[in-house]
Amino acid sequence: MNLPLLPSSDAPLLVVHDLCVTFLTAFGHISAIQGINFNLYEGETVALVGESGCGKSATAHSLMRLHATDGSVIEQGEILFDGQSLLKQSGRSMRQIRGQKIGMIFQDPSSALNPTMRIGQQIMEGLQHHQHLNHQQAKQQAIELLRLVEISQPEQRFKQYPHELSGGMRQRVMIAIALTCQPKLLIADEPTTALDVTVQAQILDLLKSIQRQMRTTILLITHDLGIVAQLCDRVLVMYGGKIVESGSAEQIFYRPLHPYTKGLLSSLPRLDQDRNAILEPIPGSPPSLIKPSKGCAFSPRCRLTLPICENHCPPSYSMDTQYVHCWKYHKQ
Repeated sequence: MNLPLLPSSDAPLLVVHDLCVTFLTAFGHISAIQGINFNLYEGETVALVGESGCGKSATAHSLMRLHATDGSVIEQGEILFDGQSLLKQSGRSMRQIRGQKIGMIFQDPSSALNPTMRIGQQIMEGLQHHQHLNHQQAKQQAIELLRLVEISQPEQRFKQYPHELSGGMRQRVMIAIALTCQPKLLIADEPTTALDVTVQAQILDLLKSIQRQMRTTILLITHDLGIVAQLCDRVLVMYGGKIVESGSAEQIFYRPLHPYTKGLLSSLPRLDQDRNAILEPIPGSPPSLIKPSKGCAFSPRCRLTLPICENHCPPSYSMDTQYVHCWKYHKQ
């Protein structure tokens, strides 16, 4: 199990233990998440990184108990939030937890926002449902939230529909909705994917500012390591439905241990490299989650594969405060 990097005396806000999630499809059972473990602590920003299809968004949906809406099933495991088991909560209890204690910024604001409702109404819904505010109180609070996420002329934007806003402004509205009740945990699922570089920087600065003001714990799901370097304290590297490495952002960027993490970093352009240097892509293709490997899922693409890698899944090895699932570190 991946252990926390913070002092053990600090109780974790979120504990995920041995979580397994399966999608039921016409092609068979897809093992999207295969026994992942991690903790989140109050006030920290943690990145969950990996290539498309590795299980990042499935993890986010499981934490929010949205698995019933995306066709997935939680086969086993435990999710403890603030000492409570989320998997034992009733549907009604989870509706109270979502938005009030755990907020989520979805990947595509265009599909997440209701195109037939004004922006203000969509923000007010959470305020009226969770905080039981009357119309005028909810309206005033919604305008303040628009101001908090740095939307200009919030009184005017309050009356507009999503299609009248730019992509960056829609994403800010999504952040405002996620913050309506000042949740302890904010899950940001690829919050800057559809935005240009300038707007991405603005959204990241906004998330930093909100995190400092509210001491909100942020789980950032992304494949963009540049964003991770700017924003995150710790990094969880996911591959083939499993977390293969975890450590501080500094450890992951300057002392990566797992061959997959090294491959991710080697495939990125760097300012300190010769502009004519050739990037090194990771060879091969992502693993099939319909028939998961008995051993290390990365072994078919790894240049350091050992005989044991093909048939036996590696346990977690501790290297100071960094954790890696790789047979290479068996005797170290």
